[in-house]
Amino acid sequence: MTPARIDVHQHIVPPVWAETLAARGLDSGGWAIPEWSSRGALAMMDRHAIATGVLSVTAPGVHLGDDASARALARAVNEYGAEVVKDRPDRFGHFASVPLPDVDGAVAEAVHALDTLGADGVVLMSNARGRYLGDPAFTPLWEELDRRAANVFVHPAQPPMDLLPGTPAPLADYVFDTTRTALDMVLKGVMTRYRRVRVILSHGGGFLPYAAYRFSGLTSTVVDRERPAEDVLRDLKRFHFDTALSASPSALPALLAFAEPGHVLYGSDWPFAPEEAGGYYDHFLETYPDFTPGQAAAIDRAGAEALFPRLAR
Repeated sequence: MTPARIDVHQHIVPPVWAETLAARGLDSGGWAIPEWSSRGALAMMDRHAIATGVLSVTAPGVHLGDDASARALARAVNEYGAEVVKDRPDRFGHFASVPLPDVDGAVAEAVHALDTLGADGVVLMSNARGRYLGDPAFTPLWEELDRRAANVFVHPAQPPMDLLPGTPAPLADYVFDTTRTALDMVLKGVMTRYRRVRVILSHGGGFLPYAAYRFSGLTSTVVDRERPAEDVLRDLKRFHFDTALSASPSALPALLAFAEPGHVLYGSDWPFAPEEAGGYYDHFLETYPDFTPGQAAAIDRAGAEALFPRLAR
């Protein structure tokens, strides 16, 4: 199969990041940190018809306790990612990490990454040490990203609560936390005020597509009677969604029914999702019987080309 897909949810594991986590006894929400190499990534991509992978550092991100260390780690992982892209700009893109909840540090790193390193956007964890992305304190970062019409990839993090016993956060809590931060962004006005930012939600948006009309109907009748349900839906529909671990026979119909045309993008979640998991969901995507004309091509490539013009053929 000729590589054609643009994978907006593919991870990178910079050695400095992996070593820093190991030194602190940390992992990704109870999920082991896998090995990574550009050669291994390219081999996986060729086997799964992926032309380009847009790489990001996953949870817990780069802020592991103190601002100074977080700023240094963000710079180190972003420079590593930029070098990977520099070597193969046709095969890789890069979402830069920023050290939220250190707002000043996050703004400075976003500017450096976008303007100097040529990052294709930034990745934000769904919560920054327990603070969600609609937090008013994060306004300066959203303003800076909006000025640059930046792509923002929202990746889930472990929510500020105990894990379900025996269950790593990526299994259940990640879809919950993605939904939680997306709703927070809508209710706090982020998606209304910053119209130039393009926000991609991981894993089909958690359960947002399935529950969107619950959110809009109850907001307008209980939470904020001055806010019409249609306004809430409009802001929820501004999100883009990736298919990582979400192109299933039950989830895909809900996602396609809710998302705006061109707002569903291919994602693999490799290597944190092993290759056999990617193949499991690829099969559902490739055999889905109810695509409208052009819909499959938009998921594989065209939707991402609209967000990342440099990756367009």
